[in-house]
Amino acid sequence: MSTDSQTPDRPAPRRKLFIKTYGCQMNVYDSKRMADVLAPQGFDTTDTPDNADLVILNTCHIREKAAEKVFSDLGRLRPFKEKAKSKGGDVMIAVAGCVAQAEGAEISARAPFVDIVLGPQTYHRLPELVARANRVQQKSNGRKTAVIDTEFPAEPKFDYLPAPRADGPAAFLSVQEGCDKFCTFCVVPYTRGAEFSRPVADVLREARGLVAGGAREITLLGQNVNAYHGETGDHSTWTLGRLIRALAEIEGLARIRYTTSHPRDMDDDLIAAHGDVPQLMPFLHLPVQSGSDKILAEMNRNHTRDDYRRIVDRLREGRADLALSSDFIVGFPGETDADFRATMDLVRDIGFVQSYSFKYSKRPGTPAAAMKGQVPDDVSTARLGELQAELDRQLRSFNAACVGKTMDVLLTNPGRHAGQMGGRSPYLQAVHVDAPASLLGHIVPVRITTLESYSLGADLLDAKAA
Repeated sequence: MSTDSQTPDRPAPRRKLFIKTYGCQMNVYDSKRMADVLAPQGFDTTDTPDNADLVILNTCHIREKAAEKVFSDLGRLRPFKEKAKSKGGDVMIAVAGCVAQAEGAEISARAPFVDIVLGPQTYHRLPELVARANRVQQKSNGRKTAVIDTEFPAEPKFDYLPAPRADGPAAFLSVQEGCDKFCTFCVVPYTRGAEFSRPVADVLREARGLVAGGAREITLLGQNVNAYHGETGDHSTWTLGRLIRALAEIEGLARIRYTTSHPRDMDDDLIAAHGDVPQLMPFLHLPVQSGSDKILAEMNRNHTRDDYRRIVDRLREGRADLALSSDFIVGFPGETDADFRATMDLVRDIGFVQSYSFKYSKRPGTPAAAMKGQVPDDVSTARLGELQAELDRQLRSFNAACVGKTMDVLLTNPGRHAGQMGGRSPYLQAVHVDAPASLLGHIVPVRITTLESYSLGADLLDAKAA
């Protein structure tokens, strides 16, 4: 027997993991946590599927034809699997996220080469699912079915995940998941489940760990993040505003953000926090979806356009430099020209520095999919074009108004050429500045000098970190 076979303590070779992430920042966070949970199992991430041992598509079900985009990507991955098999190996393919949750059986039927299908609440069980898929493969003799786990587990997945690591000066921290709002166009309540808030102690411990690892900025994540109601050790409950105030006391945490919020959950304390907490950045993503009260009612948003205006007025009373981002859907069933004009009026009235706008698309199983008055596609397309032109005008106007101003920028990455660094302004604008690499992770004062397509150029005012 060879000497090699007598050394069972020799570590197994590391394997390659490729994750493609679709959609929201929550999915970005989830992908990172999947990599974290697989790292102890011998997986290192890679930037390409070409040499991967495990490929995960972390999917989003919000937009039109989401499932078809996944199947298209699966078709491109199939040759990698076939090539590996021809050489006596294999590439394991997993589909995770909201498309997996909603259409797991369809994925298994249409793409039988997929090994694992798992929902967004079960990725803490990935090591077990990988092991099960390996066992299925070994026993299959060429014929197998996917290992599917799309149940909503009784235990919170966060209790079973390793402590997150800060990969740079800006980090995400998930504090809330799920949705109880049931907007008629949205699948999130069905794919992410009911609203759940993480305990306060867990959030604070994770935030301290991220800051200790180098994070200067933390973005709090949730499907309805401002619905956060986390329990404390004495069984009291903290709202998001209270949590933000506690996070602001962590030494070294210079910036706090949160997304995505809902107008219904903008309570008095959270509104006040925007004026009271300097670390809370003056940029808020607050989706309104429509400016028509009729359409808002049909969407089951449970707020009116005037409710939204009043919230914005109160926020700006406390923080005059607050800038807003929003989401808009045009062509919702029953939307008339007058309804669309109401949306345009609201956009011009409020003013937004960044926005996400889409044509309405049917999501299977949602109430809106069965509503009468579906708007013709050419009408929706024309309305979307008009809305996006106005939103783009507002974005460019805001960026142009920044030229000549001084602001603090968090340097997060190397720039596009030697001697340059890239970073983010308080308003999440991309900023490029000539600065040494030693300032990575520092917050530095700059003067904005140039307006580029969708970024700003700046001069460094002081090399000392803020």
